[in-house]
Amino acid sequence: MYLKWGFSAALLAVVVGIYLLPSPIDPEPFMFDKPPPLVGPLAINRRIHHGKRLFYGQLKGPESFTSDHEGNLYTGTVDGKLWQIRGEHLQFITQMGKNVSECGIPEYEPVCGRPHGVRLDSNGYLIVADSYFGLFRVHPQTGEKEHLLSNKEGVDGIPFKFLNGLALSQNGTIFFTDSSSKWGRRHHKYEVLETNHCGRLIRYDIVKKEAKTLLEDLYMANGLALSPEEDYLLIAETSIARILRYWLSGSKAGRKEVFVDNLPGYPDNIRISSMGTYRVGLSTTRFPGFFPPFLDAIAPYPALKRFIVKVTPLAAYSFLLKKHGLFLEVNQNGEIVDSFHDPDGSVTWAISDVYEHQGQLYLGNTDLPFLVVLTRERK
Repeated sequence: MYLKWGFSAALLAVVVGIYLLPSPIDPEPFMFDKPPPLVGPLAINRRIHHGKRLFYGQLKGPESFTSDHEGNLYTGTVDGKLWQIRGEHLQFITQMGKNVSECGIPEYEPVCGRPHGVRLDSNGYLIVADSYFGLFRVHPQTGEKEHLLSNKEGVDGIPFKFLNGLALSQNGTIFFTDSSSKWGRRHHKYEVLETNHCGRLIRYDIVKKEAKTLLEDLYMANGLALSPEEDYLLIAETSIARILRYWLSGSKAGRKEVFVDNLPGYPDNIRISSMGTYRVGLSTTRFPGFFPPFLDAIAPYPALKRFIVKVTPLAAYSFLLKKHGLFLEVNQNGEIVDSFHDPDGSVTWAISDVYEHQGQLYLGNTDLPFLVVLTRERK
C-alpha cells in the first residue's frame, strides 16, 4: 500500500514539475472545421504511383523549382545548396551560406543556409529566398550572388526569421513571404503548433531597392502564385490549411479574402498550370476519420500544446504524420477540381511544389532525399 502511494506521489510530482517548467511555445487557440470528405475530386487514387524518383541520395529536400529557356531546371536543398538539373545531370551552382561538412543537419541550417523559393527573372538570373540569409540574385552559371535584402535588415524595423515563398511579376517586382517573425525554419514545427499569426507578405522593388509589407498577421505565410493577369496574388497559410487571395489591382486592390479554406492538408507552394488551374502541394494531409487529425484536435487547447512540447522532442512529431502524398488542382474560383494521391507514400509524400515543365510534373519535398517526376496527364 505504501509503495503504491509512494509511486503515485512521485508520478504526481513529475507531472506537476513538468507543468511548471517554461514551455518554448506560446500558442493561441484555434478551431478547425471538420476536414472535407474524400469524395468527388478528392477521392483517393494512386496517380502519383506513376511517378519515378530521380537523384536519390544526391538531392535532399528539393523544395521549389524554376526553369530557363534552354530547359534547365533549378532547385535548392536543405544543405544550403543551389542546383541546376540538365536532363539526367546534376550541376552544383553555389552554396547560400558556408559550405561545411555538417551541412544538411538541422542545427547547421543557420550556417549553411536553406534556399526555399527559387524563380528566374527576365534577365536570366535566379531570384532566391533563403530562409536564413535573405533575398538574393544569383548568376545561374557562375554562382555569383548579389544580396538584395538580408534577414537582419528585414522590413519596417522587424528582421526576417523564415523567408519562404516567392513570386515574380513581369516588371520584375518580387513578392515573398516571411513565414514567421518569431521562429526560424528549423523550428517550423513550433510555428505550426502555436497556430500564431506572425507571417508577412512583402513586396520588393528591385529598381528602387525598397521593401514594403503588404500583409501582416498571416498564419505561417508560405507559397505564392500570381494570377495570369497579375491582378491578384495567392498566399498559402500553411498552419490553418487555407489559401488567401490578395488583390493587387482593380477595385479591390489592397484587400484580402479567403480563396479556399479547410483544405485536406497543409498547403505549401502554389503553381499555375498550363490549363490555368493552380496546383497546390500539401506538406501533410488532414483527413476525416473516427479520430480528428492530431493538429486539429489540439488546436483549441493552448495549455495542452505547451505541455506536449515540453515532453516531446521536436523530431518526434514526424512520427505522428501520415505518409500520404497529395497535391490538388484548384480552379480560378477557389474550387478543388482534381487531386493526385500516393496513399502509402511509396513514391513520395510531404509534397512542397508541383512544377510543370516540358509535359512533366516535378514534385518537390521538404527533406526527402530525392525528387519525383510525373508525366502530366492529357485531358
